[in-house]
Amino acid sequence: MGEFFKNTHIFTKHLLMEIILGLLIIAIGAFCQSSCYVPINKIKQWSWESYWIVQGVFAWLIFPLIGALLAVPSGHSLFELFTAERSFNIWMTIFFGILWGVGGLTFGLSMRYLGVALGQSIALGTCAGLGTIMGPVLLNIFFPELNALSSLTASVIIGVVVTLVGIAIIGVAGSMKAASLSEEEKKAAVKDFNFPKGLAIALLAGFMSGCFNVGLEFGKDINFGDMTNVMFRTLPATLLVTLGGFLTNAIYCFYQNKKNNTFGDYSKISVLTNNILFCALAGLLWYSQFFGLALGKGFLTSSPVLTTLAFCILMALNVVFSNVWGIILKEWKGCSRATLAVLVVGIVVLIFSCFVPQLL
Repeated sequence: MGEFFKNTHIFTKHLLMEIILGLLIIAIGAFCQSSCYVPINKIKQWSWESYWIVQGVFAWLIFPLIGALLAVPSGHSLFELFTAERSFNIWMTIFFGILWGVGGLTFGLSMRYLGVALGQSIALGTCAGLGTIMGPVLLNIFFPELNALSSLTASVIIGVVVTLVGIAIIGVAGSMKAASLSEEEKKAAVKDFNFPKGLAIALLAGFMSGCFNVGLEFGKDINFGDMTNVMFRTLPATLLVTLGGFLTNAIYCFYQNKKNNTFGDYSKISVLTNNILFCALAGLLWYSQFFGLALGKGFLTSSPVLTTLAFCILMALNVVFSNVWGIILKEWKGCSRATLAVLVVGIVVLIFSCFVPQLL
């Protein structure tokens, strides 16, 4: 009997370590994503639309393609996955990627009017909640036989609710900031700060960005099954979603290039190498969140609740680290201690939301 309990303890400890490792990998990906705007500040003499689409080539095409190739076993080709039998799932995955691309565009605007910390908090918080819920709901509509709604257990719903509570608290901190600072102080922290306008855009960005997880749900079986390492199985779907997002962004950015006569940006030889390198770095950091999500979920297979909540956890951690960057970039400078205290409480709640499902 003693040997049985000893083996059970070792097994439980092993599963716990795997869960902690999975969450740590997701956290590293979230930190990288939250840092992806830092290299963009090093880009010179390019308009927004020019550097946005160039970093998008790396973030949404090159690195996702490299990631998807990791899911291809020896002797097989990535193109083998794109068959007529999977055509509906493939097109739905790309379609929701296109919708997510709209969220990506408005996501940038939310940070323009709210700053990195508050903009990402509201947009990613909305994305976290809706992305987690919409995936199983829409999958159930098209494929009721899969019983996708069964994944939305009470623990999952509670995890989403706790995440949204954390986002709401940070939103309160943002409104306190808007009310306490003078116009000059607001502009000093965020040049175009506009809380009502930024809030509306951030909510739209969060709703559309939630389509990323919906695309992943439709594409989760686009892999080679047991021949693909469990940590890489969602990477082909990630490629299809980001491909859809790239199409949306490319159309808009090239339109802006034409409208603003900025096609000449790409021929500025003196800054070309510098800008491409920093765009590549920004793209790598951005893609790291979903590469980390795929790897992290591979360590969470013993917990169906955490597997379902993985996207929500990623978004919550993105918010945590974006607020850390917001503090570093002095976006909360001049705020009262009460405002900062509310902000810290929101961050703590978000961190807690990553673990609360496992405690239930």
